[in-house]
Amino acid sequence: MQQLTYTAPRTLQWREAPEPSLGSDAAALVRPRVVATCDLDALIIDGVSPFQPPFAIGHECVAEVVEVGDGVGSFAPGQLVSVPFQISCGACGACGAGRTSNCTGVQFMSTYGFGPAVERWGGFLADLVCVPYAEHMLVALPDGLDPASVASASDNISDAWRSVGPALAREPGAAVLIVGGASTGSIGLYAAGIAVALGAESVLYADSDPGRCATAAALGAQTLSELPSRLGPFAVTVDASADPRGLALALRSTAPDGSCTSTAIYFGDQPSLPLLEMYTKGITFRTGRANARTAMPHVLELAASGALHPEVVTTRVVGWGDAADALLERDWTKLVIER
Repeated sequence: MQQLTYTAPRTLQWREAPEPSLGSDAAALVRPRVVATCDLDALIIDGVSPFQPPFAIGHECVAEVVEVGDGVGSFAPGQLVSVPFQISCGACGACGAGRTSNCTGVQFMSTYGFGPAVERWGGFLADLVCVPYAEHMLVALPDGLDPASVASASDNISDAWRSVGPALAREPGAAVLIVGGASTGSIGLYAAGIAVALGAESVLYADSDPGRCATAAALGAQTLSELPSRLGPFAVTVDASADPRGLALALRSTAPDGSCTSTAIYFGDQPSLPLLEMYTKGITFRTGRANARTAMPHVLELAASGALHPEVVTTRVVGWGDAADALLERDWTKLVIER
């Protein structure tokens, strides 16, 4: 089979690879139908991530089930499913608590499309992919949803949901600040759309990029094209900037007893956080990898209800054969590749 492989900075090649097999009764084989870029993909392709080539890429997709093991009863060939980018077993204590990013039943950071176990699992820009724990991992696509609109439910949309969804459940209608801009910038935009969909009193999206601000406005958010030292205060803040100034802005703008979630990846040590202010205000700060499988049903339900329109973030949709060239063009916030 063919899979798209990152071979060197700014270099992608379609390569032959062995077809995966089921391997167990709990597994399924799926054929990716629609693949979306993750914000991390831009860093990988430019050679500025910690992940060294060569490896298969692509870790957000909607796929068609091709074959299932004897122990899989909830899915059948031909069904469309959203596939989480993280491998998780569904049976360990971490999975039972919803912490599927730290599943103890598989190698740490087992993911499709990058990471220490990518040689085993491959990437979604491939003809066939094995899902080892199909009953737990796969999420059926709701009827009526365009697969291209929710390809990023595998990762980026779910990452955005965890930054605002739980906080707005605890404090319905709270005001939300999102500082966007990390890499290609889709996560902050999805967070803005989700906060609006969940009924936040107000949603302010701050980003120096005018194109992303326009997208945030189309999702229903107010926008700010500069990063002052402080705003608000806001009960819920999100750092999706990967910029120390953006992180400091989000933290300083968090209200007493409020919460700030950083979805951004920071490579290397960063300047000191405003810890005294965080301490005196009692701020809860959270960072780390998203538990994608836990968040995916919430994301798909919001999209199916019509409250969330993730397709607004999509820059363009290209054909499967154009994937390599389109990925290198870098004129996208969110690129969707359709078979």
